Parts: sequence; structure tokens; C-alpha cells
Amino acid sequence: MSLEALRNRLPEYAKDQKLNLGSLATEPVLNQQQRAGTFIASALASRNAEVIQAVVGEFGPQLSPEALNAAKAAASIMGMNNIYYRFTHLVGGDYAQMPAKLRMNVMARPGVDKVDFELWSLAVSAINGCGMCMEAHEKVVLQHGITKEQVQAAVRIAAVVHAAAATLDAETALAA
Repeated sequence: MSLEALRNRLPEYAKDQKLNLGSLATEPVLNQQQRAGTFIASALASRNAEVIQAVVGEFGPQLSPEALNAAKAAASIMGMNNIYYRFTHLVGGDYAQMPAKLRMNVMARPGVDKVDFELWSLAVSAINGCGMCMEAHEKVVLQHGITKEQVQAAVRIAAVVHAAAATLDAETALAA
């Protein structure tokens, strides 16, 4: 499935998502690897099979095998970290000072430039709603030369990909 096929699968009431998917696919403030990896990590975090297949079909060929693996790893590790760190942030108390005791080796050696991996982690953290992780990843990417416009573009991609996934999930549920 292609991105165009995904756009065509969205109902008319989701026309804004269709338009946004089209314009974000060529978002000029991100380089090709940043854009493609953000789309893929966001699709994986959004958990809709159609969206994942369309996005990986469209953007997977734009990435090296190492970068594709890193985008997958960003979605995977943030799936764990966003839950844990959102808990420590929201509950407070002593939990924030306690060692996490969770393996996160991929964050030290993601297989791509650290800044790209951090950008993808930021997009996934936005989808998963972890404020602590969003703040941490935003700080790192800004320190490594990513602009606020690039951060915004990555989060816009995450928002639209997630909205497309939610829309298709809703349509499937309504059709059942």
C-alpha cells in the first residue's frame, strides 16, 4: 500500500488529514532520513496495520536498512520508556530518583545519527503523551542543531499519522 492509497482510504470527513499527509510527505524543513524515519516511527507508534503498511511501503525505501531499523527501535523503546517515565512524572515522589532498571542500550547506539534517533523518539513520545520524554528529547535535538521548525514538523507528522490511524480504527469499528 502507498501513501496515496492510504489517503484514499480515509473518509471524506478526514479530508484535512488527507491534505496534511500529502503536504507533510515532502516537508522541506526535514531531510529525507529525518522525514522518512519520523513517518515510520510515528506509524508504528500509532499501531494501525494499514497505516504501518502504507507508511513503511512509502518511506521504507528512502532509508538505509540501518536507519529503518533505528526508526523501528525508536518506536519500540519509546513504547516502554513513555509508559515508565510518564508514571514517574505524574506520580512523583521517590520514583523519579529510583533507577529505572530497564535496558535502553539502543539509545546509546541506534545505528544512525543520534539527533535523528532523538527526533524520532520525540515524535513517538508526542503520540504516547509522555511530557517528561518530550521535554528530554526536545532538549537533546535542539542542543544538536535541530531547529524549532524541524521539531514542529516532526510533531506535525506524528499528529497527522496518529490521526489517520485513529480514523481508520474508528471506521473499522463502525463497520463491524
